[in-house]
Order: sequence, then structure tokens, then C-alpha cells
Amino acid sequence: MSKTEQTRPVDQPAEATAVLDRADERLVHNQTPMDAVRAFGRRIRGGDLGSLPVIVGLVIISLVFYSQEETFLSSRTLVNISLFAAPIGIIAIGVVLILLLGEIDLSVGSVSGLAASVMAVLVVYHDYSLWLALLAGAATGLAIGAFYALLYTKIGVPSFVMTLAGLLGFLGLQLFVLGKNGTVNLPPDSSLVEFTRSSFVTGIASYVIVVLVALAYGGALFWGARRRAAAQLSTPSMTGIVIRTVLLAVGLLYLTYYLNIDRGLGYLPLLFVALVVVMDLLLRKTMWGRHVFAVGGNEEAARRSGIHVNRVYFSVFALTGFFAALGGLLAAGQLTSVSQASGGTDTNLTAIAAAVIGGTSLFGGRGSAYAALLGIIVLQSIQTGLNVVGVDSSVRYMVTGAVLLLAVSIDSVSRRARSSSGRG
Repeated sequence: MSKTEQTRPVDQPAEATAVLDRADERLVHNQTPMDAVRAFGRRIRGGDLGSLPVIVGLVIISLVFYSQEETFLSSRTLVNISLFAAPIGIIAIGVVLILLLGEIDLSVGSVSGLAASVMAVLVVYHDYSLWLALLAGAATGLAIGAFYALLYTKIGVPSFVMTLAGLLGFLGLQLFVLGKNGTVNLPPDSSLVEFTRSSFVTGIASYVIVVLVALAYGGALFWGARRRAAAQLSTPSMTGIVIRTVLLAVGLLYLTYYLNIDRGLGYLPLLFVALVVVMDLLLRKTMWGRHVFAVGGNEEAARRSGIHVNRVYFSVFALTGFFAALGGLLAAGQLTSVSQASGGTDTNLTAIAAAVIGGTSLFGGRGSAYAALLGIIVLQSIQTGLNVVGVDSSVRYMVTGAVLLLAVSIDSVSRRARSSSGRG
């Protein structure tokens, strides 16, 4: 997969940056809500679709399945979607990171199954404490990611080849770890099982969390606006910030109320969302995150600008392995067991499909941690909806494949539109 298909400047001359900043200031010093709408329209016409196709697709999916079976949008169904989406969604966070570099990891499913097997065997057969076993499982994923990084940076093995080999090799190692029994049942009173299956935030606590999230979001927007104003760049209006914060608060409060009709907000989905938010902040607000985008956009340009490219690859491969292991551990707790089928092909392909469907480009340099969240919600909604209306599982694979193909096609078309807009 070539990284030169999509070029992006890593650094700009100070004079050019100053000119652009002054132009921004002349055009819009204090953006109004209508200015923001017009800017959004320009981004869409320029091929920068962002998460719009995913959101539109999710609305269409919901309406179609609701028209067939009203229970699809019941509070119980939505709670189930959030619970079952979380483990694979966490794996998809790692897939997003590796795709941002323009690489691929085909073994995330096998790594997740191996990590879960290590944890289960240590707990059940060797009487290790759960926390030590969980650390061992997470360390397994980290070690595999570091091993991949060494193969890639020191030997030059393509990521497609080495992770395809890992898919087979780590599956075999998983079978070896599980032994002749093939299945290990976790203790039903395990805190891992309780956390993934029956721990929920309900009542006043759930609403307090929502209010804190909305306040944090509004505070982040306000702080960002102040920093842009101090740098004499265009800033969103305070009215727009307040409107966005209030809309988020109202939407989350209603969603919380609706989920509380059934069991409430699960700790597992909350962990998933928290990981997405943290990774998004790391990607957008830290030097490491900017380096990831730079390497994915144009590796050679990033190298010439002084970025330690090998360190970026090492960190991303290691994090991908860690998230794969973490997702596998949580999936084991949710299923209360680990078997030879844990982390199978379905897990592997679903995690990769979620990252792509959520809006991460296969060509590197474009994407967001929120792609994992949006993509897995789309896929889990499709699976749940087909189950609710009683459609055979074979149809689910065909529908998922069609949605994945559509997502890649949209990415290719938007990339071509951005390229044409840049030339124009």
C-alpha cells in the first residue's frame, strides 16, 4: 500500500503560515453559526465528508429495521447493542491507529483470542489472581505488537504479510495454550464477568456523568476558542459553543433516560467510549498524534522533517496489539469462557470493517478514533436488526460486505474529490 498516493505537507514556511492566518482573520475573525454552516458546506463539496456518511447510514439502518420490527429501537435492544459492540470496538481502536499509518493488521482477532486464552488458563488452571492474569494477557498483546514493529522497521517485512502469518501462527499458539480441552470456563463470580455483563450506572449517577461530559465538552470548545483568538485566528462564536453544548447535553440526557428504562449505562460501553475520547485527544492534541498523521500522509516527508518514523511505527504497532488483547479479555468476560473459536475470523474482519466503515482511510493519514465507535455501532446495529427480524446469518455477512465495499468506495471518491479540489 503506497503512502505516496496521498501527500500532505508536514511543515510550512513561517511566512506562508502567517499569510494564511492573516487571510483567515480577514475572512472570518469571529464565526457566526451561519459561517460555520457555510464552512461545513465547503468541506463537503471539497470531499471532506468526515462522519456524515456513517451517521446518515446509521439513521437509514434504524428506520429500516424499526419499520420491520418496533422492538429494534427499544431500550433493551439499545443496551444490548452497546454491550456487545464494546469489545470488538476496542479492538477496532487499534485498527484505526494502524490504518492511519497506511498499514494493516490482519491478526487482531488471533491476538485477542490468544490474550484471552493466556488469561483464562492462568486464572482457572494455575490459580493466578485475576489482575495478574489480565496483565499477562495485555502484555501478550503489547509484546506481539512490538515484535511486529521490529519486523517492519528492522527487516522491512510488509505489514500485510507478517500479520497474515501472525493470524495463523497465533491461532495455533492459542490452541496450544488452551490444551486438549479446548474450552476454559471462567468463574461465574469473577469480577471480570460481573464488569462486562452486569455492571451498570443507573439513577442520579448516570445523569451526573452526562452533565459532567457536556460541561467538559463545552469547556474544551471554549478553551480552544480562546487559544485561537490569542493566536489571532478565526474563532467560533460563543452562541455556537453554547448551542452545541446544550444540544449534546439534551441528547445525552434523553439517551440516558431511555437506557435507564431497561438496565442503564453499562460500565463496559462507558470504558469503550472513554478509550475513544482519550485516543482522539492524543491524536489531535499531542505531538505524537501529529506525527502519526504525518507519517501516514507521507512517510518520506515526515522523515525529512525530523520525525522519528521508526518510533511512530513502534508505538502504533504496540498499541494495536494492546487494544486487540484488551478487547479479547473483555469479550472473554462477556462470554464467560474462552474457546478455540475465540477471536476467530468474524472478530478479525468485524474489527477491521468497523474502522473502515467508521471513516478511516485505507490510504493512511485520514481518520479519527471515533471511527471505531461509529463503525462498530453500524455493524452491531445491522447484526442485531437482522436477528430481530429473523434473517439468516448468511445474509448478515453479505450485508456487512456490501456496507464495507460502500464505505471504501466513498473513501476513494472523496479522496479523488479532495485531490481535484487541491489542484483547482
